[in-house]
Amino acid sequence: MKLIPQHTDLKDFASMAESFRTLMTYYRCAIMEVETKFRVLDVQLSLDGENNPIETIKTRLKRPESIAAKVRRRGIPFTLEAIEQNLFDIAGVRVICSFPEDIYRLADCLLRQDDVTLIERKDYIQNPKPNGYRSLHLIIEIPIYLQNTKRMMKVEVQLRTIAMDFWASLEHKLRYKKDLRDTEHYDQISQKLKACADMSAALDSQMEAIRNQIEGI
Repeated sequence: MKLIPQHTDLKDFASMAESFRTLMTYYRCAIMEVETKFRVLDVQLSLDGENNPIETIKTRLKRPESIAAKVRRRGIPFTLEAIEQNLFDIAGVRVICSFPEDIYRLADCLLRQDDVTLIERKDYIQNPKPNGYRSLHLIIEIPIYLQNTKRMMKVEVQLRTIAMDFWASLEHKLRYKKDLRDTEHYDQISQKLKACADMSAALDSQMEAIRNQIEGI
């Protein structure tokens, strides 16, 4: 299989590859910026006498093969400009919180910062997906400061509770890793997974109520 078309100059290909690596580095810097913002918020909220709202922060930079597959699937031109303008999930930050209230408080604190621009918001906690998936998704744009310039970069932020993250991780492994769509058990398993998602949501609600009761004593 030929990876480089015959009409492509090797110097041009090398230049494209280097430009792509540079772009990925910019996305990595954007991830670090957002992660730092959340870590600062976590410390500041704990100084106010509250417990740290963040349990874990996970980050992800989309792999080149995943980017290429999404570009082909959506019919996007394979140029760096088109990738930046159309793919908003290349840089990802996932914030795992203790309680649902923490999710909205952190999101509000983040979006009030004057260098953060909200591009898109999807609330799958108030409006879960049909399979039971719950999470708050934000697409934000932030600046990264380079040696001689400032560059605006988009980052996808997901905020979940521990229960939401546990369910989503297992659901992904069980459903997609085993390619269940063509099996006779698909509908039955989907119903069981949805029931587990509902139980996880009920657990979040009950634990939050207990937390509020304890803080009110």
